[in-house]
Amino acid sequence: MGAVVADDGPSGVKAPDGGWGWAVLFGCFIITGFSYAFPKAVSVFFKELIREFGIGYSDTAWISSILLAMLYGTGPLCSVCVNRFGCRPVMLVGGLFASMGMVTASFCTSIVQIYLTAGVITGLGLALNFQPSLIMLNRYFDKRRPLANGLSAAGSPVFLCALSPLGQILQHEYGWRGGFLILGGMLLNCCVCGALMRPLEPSKKSDATKEPAEKKVKKKLLDFSVFKDGGFVIYTLAASIMVLGLFVPPVFVVSYAKDLGYQDTKAAFLLTILGFIDIFARPICGMVAGLKWVRPRCVYLFSFAMIFNGFTDLMGSMSVDYGGLVVFCIFFGISYGMVGALQFEVLMAIVGTQKFSSAIGLVLLAEAMAVLIGPPSAGKLLDATGRYMFVFIIAGIEVTTSALVLALGNFFCIKKKSEEPHTKEEAAEREELNKSEDKTPEDAKVDSIEVEQFLKDEPEKNGEVVTNPETCV
Repeated sequence: MGAVVADDGPSGVKAPDGGWGWAVLFGCFIITGFSYAFPKAVSVFFKELIREFGIGYSDTAWISSILLAMLYGTGPLCSVCVNRFGCRPVMLVGGLFASMGMVTASFCTSIVQIYLTAGVITGLGLALNFQPSLIMLNRYFDKRRPLANGLSAAGSPVFLCALSPLGQILQHEYGWRGGFLILGGMLLNCCVCGALMRPLEPSKKSDATKEPAEKKVKKKLLDFSVFKDGGFVIYTLAASIMVLGLFVPPVFVVSYAKDLGYQDTKAAFLLTILGFIDIFARPICGMVAGLKWVRPRCVYLFSFAMIFNGFTDLMGSMSVDYGGLVVFCIFFGISYGMVGALQFEVLMAIVGTQKFSSAIGLVLLAEAMAVLIGPPSAGKLLDATGRYMFVFIIAGIEVTTSALVLALGNFFCIKKKSEEPHTKEEAAEREELNKSEDKTPEDAKVDSIEVEQFLKDEPEKNGEVVTNPETCV
C-alpha cells in the first residue's frame, strides 16, 4: 500500500456516504451474518457429535462458547493487526483462517481437536473479519452511518434464519463431517468481502502536505488513550453489564417452551419469530437514529433500547403459555434489533474515526468476559431453582441497569460537546481539508517571485500591514 497506509486512520478524506461504500456495506452485512449466526448455527450438529464421540451436551456446547470467546476476546489483537497492516489484508487472512478451521474440523477424531479447529481457528478467522469490516464501514459512511450500521447489523438475523435450516439439511444429507466441509467452503466468501474493503485514497492536491503530517502522527498499534475519554469508559462499563443478560433469553426461551409442554418444532418456531422481527427492526432503527433531531441524542436512544429490552425480559418472566412466549419474542425481537443496530453506532459517535479501531477492540475484550459469565451463570441459577422466571428476571435487571449506567453517566458526567472533531489531530486535518477545498490549485501555489516583486514596487509600505486581496496570503 505504499509508505502511507490509506485505511490506517483518518487522512482528511471525507466519507463518500455512498458509491463504493455500498459495496463495503454489502461485505459488512455478510461478515456480520457469519460472525454472529455461525456460533449458533453450528449447534445443529451437536447431536451427531454427542453420538460419535460419546460425550455430553455441555461438552459440545463449548464449541459455540469458544467461537464467541474468540470473536470478542481477540478484539485487541485485531486492533493491533488493523493498525499495523490495514483492514483488507487482515480480512483476507481471517477468511482463510475461518475456512481452514471448519475444513480441518471435518477430519477430526476427538472433541478436543474440534475445539482447536472449529472453535479457536474459525473463531479467530471470524474475529479478523468482523472488526475490520466495522472499521471500514465507519470510514465510508458519515451522514448515513446510522442507516449503514442498521443494514449491516441485519445480517445477523438474516443469516441465522438461513444457516440453521441449511445446517440441518447438510447434516441429514452428508453428516456432520460433510456439513463442516461445505460450511468451510462457504466461509471463503469472507475473503471476497475482504477484497471489497478498498482503502479510501486522499486527494492528490493534499498528498504532499498529508505525508509529513501522517508520519509525524504515527498511529499506535493499540491506543489506550481512549480510556481518558469519560464517554468511552461509561460506554464500556454499560456494554459489559448489558452483555451479561442480553444473550440469555434467546438461549433459554426454547427450553422454557418445552418445559411448558409444547412440541420441539413449536418451541423452535419461537426463535424464527424473534429472528424475523429482528430483521426489520435493525434497519428501521438505523433510519430513525439518522434523523436530524435524533442523531445527536443517539446515546439516549440506545439507553431506551436497553430499557425496552430489560423490561421485555421482566414481562417475559411472567409468561405461562405459548401465546405469552410469542408476544415476548415479538417485543424482544424489536428491542434486540434496536440494541444491535445502535451499539456500534454509539461507540463510533463517542470516540470518532481515528480511535475507533482501538476502541472497538478494547470494548469487545471487556464484553468477552461478560459473555463467558452470563449464560453459564444463568444455567446454574436454573439448575438451583428449576424456574425460568428467575433467569429472565435477572437478565432483565442486568440489561436495565446497563441502560441506567449509560444514560445517567452521560447526562451527569459528560459535558455537552459541540460538533467538533474528537482529537487535536483530527481537528487539524479537518481544518487543512477545508482550506484545501476553498482554494483552487492555482491559489495554493504562491509564487515567491511575485511576492519579492511586490515588496520592491512598494518599499515605502515595508513594515505596514498590506491588505491587498490579490496578494494577501
